[in-house]
Amino acid sequence: MAQKKILYITQEIYPYLEESTISNISRYLPQAIQERGREIRTFMPKYGTINERRNQLHEVIRLSGMNLIIDDSDHSLIIKVASIQAARMQVYFIDNEDFFQQKELFVDANGEEYDDNGERSIFFVRGVMETIKKLRWIPDIIHCHGWFTALAPLYIKRGYADDPCFSNAKVVYSVYDDVFTKSFHDSFADKLRFDTIGDSEIDLVKARGEMDFVNLTKLAVDYSDGVIQGVPAIDKRIKAYVKEKQIPFLPYKADFDQSVEEIDAFYDKIG
Repeated sequence: MAQKKILYITQEIYPYLEESTISNISRYLPQAIQERGREIRTFMPKYGTINERRNQLHEVIRLSGMNLIIDDSDHSLIIKVASIQAARMQVYFIDNEDFFQQKELFVDANGEEYDDNGERSIFFVRGVMETIKKLRWIPDIIHCHGWFTALAPLYIKRGYADDPCFSNAKVVYSVYDDVFTKSFHDSFADKLRFDTIGDSEIDLVKARGEMDFVNLTKLAVDYSDGVIQGVPAIDKRIKAYVKEKQIPFLPYKADFDQSVEEIDAFYDKIG
């Protein structure tokens, strides 16, 4: 079996953040897949709650330094890295002073969801894409975890479709129950504009109406090659939409070892 390269894009990884369904899967799935002979890379945001000294993060100067333009505003891209020694696994962190350094995950100290979560997700996803280009590492499969990564399939299949790092990549999106309650601003769709993401793509996003958790997940499904159910129960509207789209679907498995085996086979099936 040819060695596949698997890129994991996730909103959280243990032990850098507290244990959760997504943070645990994002910690142990890449390790298990790597131990099966795959080559992996893993990315997450560098939230302000992550202690850089304790977790031994350091900036990768050769990868940092570029600016990403979102809605005509420049935002500096900073790349940091740390290692999970027990797993022999490196984790890359996407950082920016405005979007991440001064902020927690998705809510402030009062429990209010950040108004710019949509823009933060755009920056994170595009930051991953630009870093992969600089690494000159060409993934076969890109596996996304959590709503904060939901824009990755769109950018991979449209914004970076002609880039040799992504032109042949297959996208897997894992659906969880990590809902958010504050829909993105009406101007959100226009901020997606980038290279080959133009009026037609933006109009399709706007046609969905309010960009809430369900519609954002449907957008991810539209541009994915396979969908995995990451928790015992997901929103029925999302599950019905996946079935309607008739794309490969992997149901939830409670047993981790069995889940790893089936996910590994799923990569081969769609790739």
